[in-house]
Amino acid sequence: MTKQILIFFIPFYAILYLSGCTANLTEPEIDFEPPAYVEQMPAKEDKQDYVSTGSIFGQGDNPLFSDHKAMHVNDIVRVVISETTTCSSSAAKDLSKNDSSALGGGTFAANGGNPSISSYANKLNGLTNVGFEGTSSSNFSGSGSSSQDASFSTTVSARIVKVLQNGNYFISGKREILIDDQKQIIQISGVIRPYDIDQYNKIDSVQMSEAKILYRTQGDVDRATKQGWGTKIIQAAWPF
Repeated sequence: MTKQILIFFIPFYAILYLSGCTANLTEPEIDFEPPAYVEQMPAKEDKQDYVSTGSIFGQGDNPLFSDHKAMHVNDIVRVVISETTTCSSSAAKDLSKNDSSALGGGTFAANGGNPSISSYANKLNGLTNVGFEGTSSSNFSGSGSSSQDASFSTTVSARIVKVLQNGNYFISGKREILIDDQKQIIQISGVIRPYDIDQYNKIDSVQMSEAKILYRTQGDVDRATKQGWGTKIIQAAWPF
């Protein structure tokens, strides 16, 4: 009896094992590692080009009349995230095809005066004068449409992680908010140009290259709205 039970469950376990290798059992994630070219490009060397001693404009890292924009590694820049996505598409297709064919077997004609030959020809006509007809038709009609509208707005402070040799900055920032046992996580990274930072030390997310923006929540509400891992396995393995 035990052997029969094992034989019954072995195929089921095999299906679960094979489907588990390809099933999407984890939530989508964003890799916030810097792009390859950011790692390959050397950092810009800080040059201490001070003015002559005694200048009223000051010297060092915080001169009197310096620009308050982020300029060095570990400086902070505010990123205004304002992303709006609108997408709409539609398609329609209508196909039809009709075929018709006819084939006749032909007849034998006896124009001579021999009655036996004419009788033999008539008998052959009864066997060969057969016609074939065939018709076929096919039709296909399909249509589809989709639309998507999403928007997200917030502000996150990011840190300059690396100043590239061409003067651009690779920045990364993260903000976590815990409200009533619900945790909100906002994380960004990307490459920006120093010229795009405004006088208030802010930059829009649309001006970021290689921009990666993550927003997610953790808590009871998030867990209640997700499928369990067992349900995901069954849905991935179920072929119907």
